[in-house]
Amino acid sequence: MEYLHQGCNQRILHFDIKPHNILLDYSFNPKISDFGLAKLCARDQSIVTLTAARGTMGYIAPELYSRNFGAISYKSDVYSFGMLVLEMVSGRRNSDPTIEDQNEFYFPEWIYERVINGQDLVLTTEATQGQKEMKRTTKVAEQNEGVTKAASFRTRFPTV
Repeated sequence: MEYLHQGCNQRILHFDIKPHNILLDYSFNPKISDFGLAKLCARDQSIVTLTAARGTMGYIAPELYSRNFGAISYKSDVYSFGMLVLEMVSGRRNSDPTIEDQNEFYFPEWIYERVINGQDLVLTTEATQGQKEMKRTTKVAEQNEGVTKAASFRTRFPTV
Protein backbone atom coordinates (compact mmCIF):
# COMPACT_ATOMS: atom_id res chain seq x y z
CA MET A 1 0.00 0.00 0.00
CA GLU A 2 2.92 2.32 0.67
CA TYR A 3 4.04 1.76 -2.93
CA LEU A 4 0.59 2.73 -4.25
CA HIS A 5 0.52 5.93 -2.21
CA GLN A 6 4.16 7.04 -2.31
CA GLY A 7 6.21 4.86 -4.68
CA CYS A 8 4.45 5.47 -8.01
CA ASN A 9 4.75 8.51 -10.27
CA GLN A 10 1.01 8.96 -9.80
CA ARG A 11 -0.61 8.20 -6.46
CA ILE A 12 -3.10 5.30 -6.64
CA LEU A 13 -5.99 5.35 -4.19
CA HIS A 14 -7.47 1.85 -4.05
CA PHE A 15 -10.73 2.51 -2.12
CA ASP A 16 -11.48 -1.20 -1.64
CA ILE A 17 -8.86 -2.69 0.71
CA LYS A 18 -10.47 -5.81 2.22
CA PRO A 19 -9.50 -9.47 2.78
CA HIS A 20 -10.90 -10.58 -0.59
CA ASN A 21 -8.58 -8.16 -2.38
CA ILE A 22 -5.35 -9.27 -0.66
CA LEU A 23 -3.74 -12.20 -2.46
CA LEU A 24 -0.61 -14.15 -1.55
CA ASP A 25 2.10 -15.07 -4.05
CA TYR A 26 4.12 -18.31 -3.94
CA SER A 27 6.34 -16.88 -1.19
CA PHE A 28 3.27 -15.78 0.81
CA ASN A 29 3.93 -12.11 0.11
CA PRO A 30 0.70 -10.10 0.12
CA LYS A 31 -0.39 -8.51 -3.16
CA ILE A 32 -3.25 -6.03 -3.52
CA SER A 33 -5.72 -6.85 -6.30
CA ASP A 34 -8.97 -5.55 -7.84
CA PHE A 35 -8.30 -1.97 -8.82
CA GLY A 36 -11.82 -1.46 -10.22
CA LEU A 37 -12.64 1.34 -7.75
CA ALA A 38 -9.15 2.88 -7.76
CA LYS A 39 -8.49 6.50 -8.61
CA LEU A 40 -5.27 8.03 -9.91
CA CYS A 41 -4.16 11.41 -8.62
CA ALA A 42 -1.04 13.56 -8.62
CA ARG A 43 1.50 12.85 -5.89
CA ASP A 44 1.20 16.41 -4.59
CA GLN A 45 -2.61 16.23 -4.48
CA SER A 46 -3.61 15.42 -0.91
CA ILE A 47 -7.40 15.81 -1.21
CA VAL A 48 -9.49 13.93 -3.79
CA THR A 49 -12.97 14.75 -5.05
CA LEU A 50 -15.44 11.90 -5.60
CA THR A 51 -19.05 12.03 -6.75
CA ALA A 52 -20.10 8.86 -4.88
CA ALA A 53 -18.81 6.63 -2.09
CA ARG A 54 -16.60 3.74 -3.19
CA GLY A 55 -15.74 0.54 -1.40
CA THR A 56 -17.23 -2.28 0.64
CA MET A 57 -19.35 -1.67 3.73
CA GLY A 58 -17.35 -2.30 6.84
CA TYR A 59 -14.11 -1.13 5.22
CA ILE A 60 -15.18 2.28 3.89
CA ALA A 61 -13.57 5.19 5.69
CA PRO A 62 -16.15 7.52 7.29
CA GLU A 63 -15.13 10.49 5.14
CA LEU A 64 -16.20 8.61 2.01
CA TYR A 65 -19.86 8.61 2.96
CA SER A 66 -20.04 11.79 5.05
CA ARG A 67 -18.01 14.94 4.45
CA ASN A 68 -18.45 15.82 8.16
CA PHE A 69 -15.51 13.51 8.95
CA GLY A 70 -13.00 15.34 6.74
CA ALA A 71 -11.58 15.28 3.27
CA ILE A 72 -11.02 12.15 1.16
CA SER A 73 -7.35 11.25 0.76
CA TYR A 74 -5.00 8.27 0.68
CA LYS A 75 -5.76 7.94 4.40
CA SER A 76 -9.05 6.32 3.39
CA ASP A 77 -7.06 3.26 2.30
CA VAL A 78 -5.18 3.34 5.61
CA TYR A 79 -8.51 3.22 7.47
CA SER A 80 -9.62 0.21 5.38
CA PHE A 81 -6.32 -1.55 6.09
CA GLY A 82 -6.75 -0.81 9.80
CA MET A 83 -10.16 -2.49 9.74
CA LEU A 84 -8.54 -5.49 8.04
CA VAL A 85 -5.86 -5.69 10.76
CA LEU A 86 -8.49 -5.41 13.52
CA GLU A 87 -10.35 -8.33 11.95
CA MET A 88 -7.20 -10.44 11.92
CA VAL A 89 -6.31 -9.58 15.52
CA SER A 90 -9.80 -10.11 16.91
CA GLY A 91 -10.74 -13.14 14.81
CA ARG A 92 -14.08 -11.50 14.15
CA ARG A 93 -15.64 -10.03 10.99
CA ASN A 94 -16.19 -6.29 11.13
CA SER A 95 -19.82 -6.67 10.09
CA ASP A 96 -22.30 -9.08 11.61
CA PRO A 97 -24.85 -10.40 9.07
CA THR A 98 -27.08 -11.69 11.90
CA ILE A 99 -27.85 -8.10 12.98
CA GLU A 100 -30.73 -6.64 10.98
CA ASP A 101 -29.76 -3.00 11.53
CA GLN A 102 -26.02 -2.73 10.81
CA ASN A 103 -26.00 0.71 12.47
CA GLU A 104 -26.35 -1.07 15.83
CA PHE A 105 -22.89 -2.65 15.48
CA TYR A 106 -19.79 -0.55 14.85
CA PHE A 107 -16.63 -2.67 14.87
CA PRO A 108 -14.16 0.02 16.07
CA GLU A 109 -16.51 0.77 18.98
CA TRP A 110 -16.64 -2.94 19.85
CA ILE A 111 -12.82 -3.04 19.88
CA TYR A 112 -12.68 0.17 21.95
CA GLU A 113 -15.10 -1.20 24.56
CA ARG A 114 -13.08 -4.38 24.91
CA VAL A 115 -9.81 -2.46 25.33
CA ILE A 116 -11.30 -0.03 27.89
CA ASN A 117 -12.77 -2.91 29.91
CA GLY A 118 -9.48 -4.84 29.84
CA GLN A 119 -10.92 -7.74 27.84
CA ASP A 120 -8.99 -9.76 25.28
CA LEU A 121 -9.54 -8.86 21.65
CA VAL A 122 -9.23 -12.47 20.56
CA LEU A 123 -12.47 -14.38 20.67
CA THR A 124 -12.05 -17.76 22.30
CA THR A 125 -14.09 -20.64 21.01
CA GLU A 126 -14.40 -23.65 23.22
CA ALA A 127 -14.91 -26.75 21.11
CA THR A 128 -16.68 -29.72 22.58
CA GLN A 129 -15.03 -33.14 22.42
CA GLY A 130 -17.50 -34.12 19.69
CA GLN A 131 -16.58 -31.06 17.60
CA LYS A 132 -12.87 -31.82 17.97
CA GLU A 133 -13.45 -35.46 16.90
CA MET A 134 -15.53 -34.31 13.91
CA LYS A 135 -12.77 -31.92 12.84
CA ARG A 136 -10.13 -34.66 13.14
CA THR A 137 -12.30 -37.12 11.19
CA THR A 138 -12.85 -34.54 8.44
CA LYS A 139 -9.10 -33.92 8.14
CA VAL A 140 -8.39 -37.65 7.87
CA ALA A 141 -11.11 -38.04 5.22
CA GLU A 142 -9.70 -35.12 3.21
CA GLN A 143 -6.20 -36.59 3.38
CA ASN A 144 -7.45 -40.02 2.26
CA GLU A 145 -9.36 -38.42 -0.62
CA GLY A 146 -6.19 -36.61 -1.71
CA VAL A 147 -4.14 -39.82 -1.62
CA THR A 148 -6.81 -41.66 -3.65
CA LYS A 149 -6.89 -38.89 -6.28
CA ALA A 150 -3.09 -38.87 -6.54
CA ALA A 151 -2.99 -42.67 -6.95
CA SER A 152 -5.67 -42.67 -9.68
CA PHE A 153 -3.87 -39.80 -11.44
CA ARG A 154 -0.61 -41.80 -11.59
CA THR A 155 -2.27 -44.93 -13.00
CA ARG A 156 -3.65 -43.03 -16.01
CA PHE A 157 -0.20 -42.38 -17.43
CA PRO A 158 2.17 -45.07 -18.76
CA THR A 159 5.62 -45.35 -17.23
CA VAL A 160 8.47 -44.05 -19.33
